[in-house]
Amino acid sequence: MTNTSDVLALDSLLTADELALRDRVRDYTAQRIRPNIARWYEDAHFPRELAPELGELGVLGMHLDGYGCPGRTAVEYGLAAMELEAGDSGIRTFVSVQGSLAMTAIHKWGSEAQKEQWLPRMAAGELIGCFALTEPTAGSDPSSMTTFARETADGWVLEGAKRWIGLASIADVMVVWAKTEDGIRGFLVPAGTSGVTATPIEPKLSMRASIQCDVKFDGVRLGPEAVLPGAMGLKGPFSCLNEARYGIAWGAMGAARDSYEAALEYAGNRLQFGRPLAGYQLTQEKLVNMLVEIQKGTMLALHLGRLKDAGHLQPQQISLGKLNNVREAIKIAREARTILGGNGVTLDYSPLRHANNLESVRTYEGTDEVHTLILGQHITGIGAFRG
Repeated sequence: MTNTSDVLALDSLLTADELALRDRVRDYTAQRIRPNIARWYEDAHFPRELAPELGELGVLGMHLDGYGCPGRTAVEYGLAAMELEAGDSGIRTFVSVQGSLAMTAIHKWGSEAQKEQWLPRMAAGELIGCFALTEPTAGSDPSSMTTFARETADGWVLEGAKRWIGLASIADVMVVWAKTEDGIRGFLVPAGTSGVTATPIEPKLSMRASIQCDVKFDGVRLGPEAVLPGAMGLKGPFSCLNEARYGIAWGAMGAARDSYEAALEYAGNRLQFGRPLAGYQLTQEKLVNMLVEIQKGTMLALHLGRLKDAGHLQPQQISLGKLNNVREAIKIAREARTILGGNGVTLDYSPLRHANNLESVRTYEGTDEVHTLILGQHITGIGAFRG
């Protein structure tokens, strides 16, 4: 049977191990996510029970080595992200927040004691982490954050607020970024710490099978062991954001591919004026345009993955991948919905759910504008962020 999602035979560029991992995650998505996602989305429910399953699947912190982490390649992580987001962006976001953000922060910047305490159980999905960087008035410009950690004789006192923090209300540990007298530092705040309040943001029109929260820190007292010793300045959080942005370049193509395949199947079965929708030129043009961008975007993601595995991937290349692939994925999901007609606004079909989710994906880990300015600075040598 012809693979209508891979006209360029991109699978031939993958190794046997990469294909095996991709197919394992694809099977998991088909069995556990697709049958349930409409209900989870409608009910605004994040299925916490998936965490240990995803740990067993080997996709939590899968690009990290040691401390119980899977130690897989960048391409393998990308393939997993693509298959999970074909199910739903909210599920891929959990894997990203857990592994690319929280676990990466601890793995890259934490002490040995912090790594041993948190990473093995996070990799297994027994513990959940979150990454608190964005604030109510500091989104695209984290340097203007106002959350502050004051050093005391016996540790630190944390004051401030964060917004749009994924998983915060169910997290066992928060990675919190705050200003100090010496610059921006990272802190580990365990669940149950006095003075921390996490409130889910509701109602939402996007990412409904996921959790995002407002978080407040009111006189939060932390011991000296709470600080991430290796992180100083914005380099700490930005190193984690680049890991997440890389995964998004892959994940967005999963949402796009699923939207295209839903539209293709519908067009082949839906009769209008006595023939399938797929038999009309306008429908075929829509499907072809979708497929072309999915193939190009997937090729781009794979190229980024090979660069990353070779140790050559640069931030501006990640920005190009995130900017292009999410932007095109939204167009594809919206166009796929038009083929479905009125039926496409129901949760029986995935494209409009993907389109709604992708509005959030387009915003977090850097908006289109931020990635445009990153690329603009790279090609002109002039920073225009504060133009």
